[in-house]
Amino acid sequence: MFKNILVNALVNLGDVVLTTSALALIKKNFPDTKITMLVKPVVKDAVIDNPVVDDVIVLDYRAKENSFKKMRELVKDIRRRNFDLAISFDRKLRPALITFFARIPRRVVPSKVFDDNKSRVTLFYTDVVEISNDLNKTLQAETYQEIVRKFFNIDGHETPKFPKKISPVADKLLARLPQAKFKIALCVKGTFPLKTWSKEYFAEVVRELKKNYDAAFFIVGAPNDRDYADEVIAEIGGGVENFCGETSLTDLAELFRRADLFITVDTGATHIAATTGIKMVTMYGCTSPDRWHPINKNAIALTSRENCCPCTYKAEQCPTYPKPACLQNVTPAQVLDAAIKFLGES
Repeated sequence: MFKNILVNALVNLGDVVLTTSALALIKKNFPDTKITMLVKPVVKDAVIDNPVVDDVIVLDYRAKENSFKKMRELVKDIRRRNFDLAISFDRKLRPALITFFARIPRRVVPSKVFDDNKSRVTLFYTDVVEISNDLNKTLQAETYQEIVRKFFNIDGHETPKFPKKISPVADKLLARLPQAKFKIALCVKGTFPLKTWSKEYFAEVVRELKKNYDAAFFIVGAPNDRDYADEVIAEIGGGVENFCGETSLTDLAELFRRADLFITVDTGATHIAATTGIKMVTMYGCTSPDRWHPINKNAIALTSRENCCPCTYKAEQCPTYPKPACLQNVTPAQVLDAAIKFLGES
């Protein structure tokens, strides 16, 4: 039906990974269709050489040099590519205008995707796919797939996909670890405070695992997570390597493939790790695993299911800040029980 599709995914890393499940569903039903993704620079490694993505357009819409002239050039470039369909996995105004002025004949957007609010942005699209499920009780990947299922009138379920590349960087980083039976990865900082488990809790878990297992530990994260990771390592008492800011996204995936366990807060790395099948324990605070659970049969998600979860508070507005109850009530004992289950199986 459609041979050349532009997919707008100007969203954060975790969501970009999850949208690839919908692209996999398209490819399964229409294998000859070419799919091009429009993404932000920070997530491009998640889609370049991805098995369900044929081409990538990177849009740095926050760059100072991204003038009206640059945007007009992008519209012309997209028009030259002769897309016959555009699918948007968000309802942002910029991609709506880009595809509208590029004159892509069919332009698809969901009636809702991140919240239940109405949006006038849908007026720029030719097709609005009605999403009727409760967003907070449905896996986000399933919401993305529902957009595709309804528009193409197809069935099925797929899992997110991620590029697999040889990684000399992963080799060098792992060489810094001491020899041990187990390699355990940690992600200690969320994208905002209400996602971040306490340093004291992480320290308690790592110290207990060190006492009982022959294990080497390392922390992964973005460059601006590095100082916080050092604080966690100091709380632990040292003996943990800090890899924050030293990997590309594909290097990170390779680290997960070679590790035995991943203990993490809810962040984009969680969904990258899930694509590798690593055994993982994820702690959820203000977000709900009903919506953001890693799509991985080897994943355990822990939450205290507070009455206020999922919440929309800013950190300082949370009644229990700076120690939000949603994360304080996910205890080190619970994390240790889950970790021991996995390490015992190994």
